[in-house]
Amino acid sequence: MNQKTAILIFANSIHEELRNKYITGGKILFSELTRKTISTVKHTRLPFFIYTEKEQHGATFGERFVNAIQDVYNKGYDNVITIGNDTPHLSKYHLNESAKQLENNTFVLGPSLDGGFYLMGLHKSQFNVDLFLKLPWQSRKLSTCISRLIKTAKIKMVTLEVLIDIDDINDIKSISRFFKKLSEKLSKIIQSLLLYKIDIIDFVASDTTATYTYSFFNKGSPLTSLS
Repeated sequence: MNQKTAILIFANSIHEELRNKYITGGKILFSELTRKTISTVKHTRLPFFIYTEKEQHGATFGERFVNAIQDVYNKGYDNVITIGNDTPHLSKYHLNESAKQLENNTFVLGPSLDGGFYLMGLHKSQFNVDLFLKLPWQSRKLSTCISRLIKTAKIKMVTLEVLIDIDDINDIKSISRFFKKLSEKLSKIIQSLLLYKIDIIDFVASDTTATYTYSFFNKGSPLTSLS
């Protein structure tokens, strides 16, 4: 077991996640994504730490993220692999390959389709707090800026495949095209969320003249009947 490398799961609690990413029926989705992420991490047998909003400290997202990475280094680890809980296709391979690359002091970046990243692996010698704080966090330029920063520093970098992380219903639609690579349970949850969205659109479109006060519901309640 590589005791020099630790995984940092930087992800808010389900309650906080849903405040920032409003997806109707999203509680069951993010609960399963968190469960799957932790299970995937455990299969690597690498030490890991979960930082929800309770463990994070800092005024901005960038500060909280950078501080969390520094915290893991302060625990005595040389390498940190950072991930979230919102990338359904994240696998043990991505984590193990990152750990392998880090043994040679190679910076690892897993870019996400929206311009951010779903994984970043770096040695403590590559971690410059001041420079990282200046990155355009939570923007579509983030992955590009990190790549430019690492190349400018003449640090060897490996880029993993591009994956989709979930921020809204459009991301769920994009992920639905790759069901074969998802677990059966996660596929069912995503299908249910998409059907729920279609039901709402059809219901609203069915009457354009009257005004209603109502609560949306999903026929058959598949979101609560999954096992």
